[in-house]
Amino acid sequence: MPYIKFENRVKYDKALNDLSNIETKGDLEYCVFRLMQNYRLIHGEKYAQLHDCVYAVQHCSDEFRRRFLDIREDQARKENGDINV
Repeated sequence: MPYIKFENRVKYDKALNDLSNIETKGDLEYCVFRLMQNYRLIHGEKYAQLHDCVYAVQHCSDEFRRRFLDIREDQARKENGDINV
């Protein structure tokens, strides 16, 4: 999960803050893909490293969904009513 020690966060925060001008979903996808590519170039192309890279992105996606998208969906259900099943 993305919860690393504070001192480890500091070394990444400046570079990540410099990316605050990401404008579109395509721009975001490009940046994520480049980070994955950089990880691959540094750590190699063995299955375990490629797997780690893909699942790091998937786990972050799951956490983002849990913390933000699911909450928004719950709000919309409360505002508009649940679906009768």
